[in-house]
Amino acid sequence: MVASTRSDASSASADNAFLSEAFDIRWADHRPELIVPAIEQALAEAQARIDAIAADPSPATFENSFLALEHATERLNLAWGKVTHLQSVSDSPALREAHNAVLPKVSAFFAAIPLNPALWSRLKAGAESPSGRAAEGVWARLREETLAGFREAGADLPADKRARLEALESELAQLTQKYSENTLDSTNAWQLLVEDPARLRGLPEHAIAAARESAKKKGLGSDEKPVWRFTLHQPSQEPVMLYAEDETLRQEVWAGSIAVGAEAEGGKWDNGPLVQKILALRAEKAALLGKANFADLVLTRRMAREGAKALAFVTDFEARCRAAFARECEELERFKAERSGQPAGRLKAWEVGFWAEKLRQARHAFDEEALRPYFEVSRVQAGLFELVHRVFGLRVAEVAVEPDMLWHPDVKFYQLRDEAGTHLGSFYADWHPRESKRGGAWMGYLITGGPCRRPGDGMTKDQGPMTNERSGGAESSAKRAPHLGYICGNMSPTTAERPALLTHREVETIFHEFGHLLHHLLGEVPVKSLNGVNVAWDFVELPSQIMENWCWERESLDLFARHHRTAEPIPEDLFKKMVGARNFRAACAAMRQVQFAKMDLLLHLRAPEFVDGDIEAKARALVADCMIPTEPPARSIVRRFGHLFSDPVGYAAGYYSYKWAEVLEADAFTRWKQAGVFSREVGAEFVEHILSKGNSAEAAELFRRFMGRDADPRALLERCGLAAPTPAAA
Repeated sequence: MVASTRSDASSASADNAFLSEAFDIRWADHRPELIVPAIEQALAEAQARIDAIAADPSPATFENSFLALEHATERLNLAWGKVTHLQSVSDSPALREAHNAVLPKVSAFFAAIPLNPALWSRLKAGAESPSGRAAEGVWARLREETLAGFREAGADLPADKRARLEALESELAQLTQKYSENTLDSTNAWQLLVEDPARLRGLPEHAIAAARESAKKKGLGSDEKPVWRFTLHQPSQEPVMLYAEDETLRQEVWAGSIAVGAEAEGGKWDNGPLVQKILALRAEKAALLGKANFADLVLTRRMAREGAKALAFVTDFEARCRAAFARECEELERFKAERSGQPAGRLKAWEVGFWAEKLRQARHAFDEEALRPYFEVSRVQAGLFELVHRVFGLRVAEVAVEPDMLWHPDVKFYQLRDEAGTHLGSFYADWHPRESKRGGAWMGYLITGGPCRRPGDGMTKDQGPMTNERSGGAESSAKRAPHLGYICGNMSPTTAERPALLTHREVETIFHEFGHLLHHLLGEVPVKSLNGVNVAWDFVELPSQIMENWCWERESLDLFARHHRTAEPIPEDLFKKMVGARNFRAACAAMRQVQFAKMDLLLHLRAPEFVDGDIEAKARALVADCMIPTEPPARSIVRRFGHLFSDPVGYAAGYYSYKWAEVLEADAFTRWKQAGVFSREVGAEFVEHILSKGNSAEAAELFRRFMGRDADPRALLERCGLAAPTPAAA
């Protein structure tokens, strides 16, 4: 760890942790009261650099325009990244107040960059300069991506429209932040206390123990009169919906879940009006920028290119699933009728998961809970690390750090090295739920290690070695400094009686997020803004989703799927049941993703239809035929669809990317299926062509380099059981 040598980063950085550029972050020093002064200073410094680039009287070059802009916001990016990260994992009233105080300023600053006429003129001149025209490879990519980004953000707009666009961006940032807060607050505000143990019938032991532990932490109940507390966090909610014999218990949890971001507390956290305002502002933004709709705006530089093509992809997949979807829905209704002795008919919304689990157990003699004892979280991680060593030649080791270096005692810190011992990056893992942490699972990054040469250092197509100041010794010849990232989730926690035992889906989630992390930590692009996960949104899920495949292969499962008491691997009969049940109700699972993607695209393709009236009724009407028919009808997730509405852009008009990338990863994994699931050769090519390349070339071209052709959707359809396997060659 070395101190910054920049003159403008000395005393302030030492006094304010958010301004420190140290790789080893002391999170205990990142106090809410430091946020406003840190961000205001970082904004001022970044603005001064932007102004200096725009006003530079010397002839424009690639270095003093494009590369100078690349470096102008680095410290602001790091400081703001720390703030938003803490807001996700350690929310508090003081932190939220500070975050919201500077959010409009940060949003306005970044929105104003491409709307700066002098800066835009400077970039255009830099692009036409001899060094700009001579840029090749990744440098040409930086030039073209920067120019395209400025144009799409409104650089060519007249002054009055530029001003309106800046105001739109600031308002969108505030509205989406409020949407996120409402979702978190309404989730945390709900609880269900159970005093009668008879109501717990059917629940797995781990779920009962976790509910009792949750109550104890809140000071509820006693050993003589125990209380069980259930919440809307997934590890608490899911077992109830799948296993609780008490229908009223399931109904109460279902009612709580559909009220998230909706009518809870008399509209206190109602996200409906926010959704309508966000859609209206996004549509206005698209119109200002000359696009017919927001989907066309955000997809311009993604693989799909336009909203109509993305929608065509989704509806084509819907058509392929339609018949199987109808058949699966009817099968479940008949099964419930046979088991209950009641006439066949629509299930209640809170019955679907329960009866589907009963059907799976009957058809496949497979209970998902039978796998849980084999997935202890630390062993799962250790197996994951062994897998990436075998496939990618990487070594992961936990690093003991002081408590002040972590934001919560549950967090662990790791280093990633290659076979030669080079420190490629470090990361934090934070896997278990708490009330100060947002729901779901995600990956993010704090530091991108470079290099990107400073203006005046010269430029070549391929950068030469660069000293790694943070490492020294054997690592001093590394081409770049290490990257720093994090992976977070809300997995089943440890209880007083047993360690944290995961569901198979939670195991897949850990592998998924680690795939995103590898994409960042293995990035070798010498331009930070083009490194790692900064790729086309419908390509970014390829590295994450492909990792889930190893959660289904016997050889890789044996690395980590061991009974937490006996260390025995999953018995062969249980493994066969697990694989046999993989495509159970596959069409329903696929149609659920279609439902979300279709709703997303139609909301943004036809936004004017949804800016007033009953947003729930209108959103549901878009996708009712993609939802499992129930009585009463299930709600849409429009009021709690954080992927779409908790960020100014996020996955808006891009939720189809999950299914799009699933086509890519299913096809790509066929190479390991042919060469062996631990093939180091295929792994090396995946690193070379995908994981290390970031956004240094078009996503479709990177995929072709790895596969030798464009993606074939048949691999995914076959894997899901929605198409017959391709006959083997004679």
